[in-house]
Amino acid sequence: MITLDDLADRYVDDFAALDPCRAAMMGIAGQEANLTDYSPEGFAARADLSRRTLAELNALTAGGRTGGAGQVAAGVLRERLEVELALEDAKVNDSFLDTTDGPLQRLRQSFELLDDGPRTPWEAMASRLRALPGTLEGLRTSLSLARRDGRVAARRQVLRNARACAQMEGYLAGLGAGYGDGPLRGELDEAARAAARATAGFAAFLTGELAPAAPDRDALGRERYELGVRDFLGTRLDLEETYAWGWEELARIGTEIDNAAERIVPAEPLRVVLAALESDPAYRVRGADRFRAWLQELADQAIDDLDGTHFDIPAPLRRIECRIPNEEGIYYLAPAEDLSRPGTVWWGVADPDQDIVTWGVPATMFHESVPGHHLQLGITTLNTTTLNRFQRLASELFPGHCEGWGLYAERLMDELGYFTDPAYRLGMWAGGQRLRAARIVLDIGLHLELEIPKGVRFHPGERWTPELALSFLRGHTTPDIPVEFEIDRYLGRPGQAIAYKLGEKVWLEAREAARRREGAAFDLKAFHRRALDLGPMGLDMLRAELAAA
Repeated sequence: MITLDDLADRYVDDFAALDPCRAAMMGIAGQEANLTDYSPEGFAARADLSRRTLAELNALTAGGRTGGAGQVAAGVLRERLEVELALEDAKVNDSFLDTTDGPLQRLRQSFELLDDGPRTPWEAMASRLRALPGTLEGLRTSLSLARRDGRVAARRQVLRNARACAQMEGYLAGLGAGYGDGPLRGELDEAARAAARATAGFAAFLTGELAPAAPDRDALGRERYELGVRDFLGTRLDLEETYAWGWEELARIGTEIDNAAERIVPAEPLRVVLAALESDPAYRVRGADRFRAWLQELADQAIDDLDGTHFDIPAPLRRIECRIPNEEGIYYLAPAEDLSRPGTVWWGVADPDQDIVTWGVPATMFHESVPGHHLQLGITTLNTTTLNRFQRLASELFPGHCEGWGLYAERLMDELGYFTDPAYRLGMWAGGQRLRAARIVLDIGLHLELEIPKGVRFHPGERWTPELALSFLRGHTTPDIPVEFEIDRYLGRPGQAIAYKLGEKVWLEAREAARRREGAAFDLKAFHRRALDLGPMGLDMLRAELAAA
């Protein structure tokens, strides 16, 4: 009889074959030459896989035949499959376009993951380039059929994706340049040109055919938002209560910011303090190459310091690679399951030849590397003792768990004394923490078109619009944050932006509950070990499992 682990392993293989782009992000090996099919047939095949696997899982676990770790493993897989089917039933997938994790973004990342200078697997790269025109045609068919049913992403998302195509076109056209002379030279050049032309043609489709049919209204409403919360956080929320908590948290963080700023330039408003930091040569690094080396040193030092003290860091995770991609954006990718790809922090810069301001960088780097995503996702990937293959590779599918830990990691490093420089501490509070609290207010407020509370000093009593959100975010973040992109991001992915702060809240509350239960016997390192050994899961399940640990 098939076991739960057998089912999970088979699902991972089938999932990767049907969605190679997402598989690449998750570190699943074996699909490097392929792209995801975004045609109607591709979407149908992925939905069918979810239905079949869920039916087998339910049959396998009927009558409570799994317990302990098996019950958790079954619950994690069931939760994800049910969400995938809920998104399919709501007809979200085949019309989906957004700014950070839509089909176009995943396609581009599939090339960036292969693009590794002399280590680039050129045959796989050529295969993906050849496949791109057909893949984009399949996506065009899906979007066109959805449009006939009246399902089109908001115009803001459509046009943002058209602009992404323009950037992607130039990148693809030059992809074969690093190959040099060899048997693939002509094939790479031809495939790269064809891929670039197809991308330009897809941009024309977005602007010429899809955008005129796209709605101007950005808010997606309560029902769609609740589905997003279930998708990204694995929980159910009282949205009005959470919205009010976001305002409270924003006020609390404001006090922390004022205290940190006072230590840098006393008796001056925050804008003066930020301007001083922006121009201070002590917080500048010239050029992308030096900045990459600075990031690498920061990450390597954190690994050396934390290993054996507050964490046990396995040998394969003591290597982390910092890279500068061809466009702006910051993200982390876990090591591949076969360790052929190391854990990698991607940190885009606006201009690779100019100064990069660093006072806000350490908090984000700790979030992305150690003790943040690199440690969390890496330990999960390596844990073959208590986690099945789906659990080991599924962190990408549980943002509340994953991003919550990343934000918790920032707070932990503050507690451990890593922000004694008040500029770096201000970077944590004025950068990541304040932005994530503002996201709760804006994400919920925008999609539910809520009223701004009467007691605040920003347009009290008015209802949220994208224009108000832009003004609000400019006043609640640091100068380096692209606020227009941020607002577009929230409007395209309902529920994702709140995963960070609400996930952090669960991690912090669970740690304090464990501290109260265990009293003098509480050991932070042991808590971290127990928590990370659970693997990824939704926040409701995480809260319950940490309470029982």
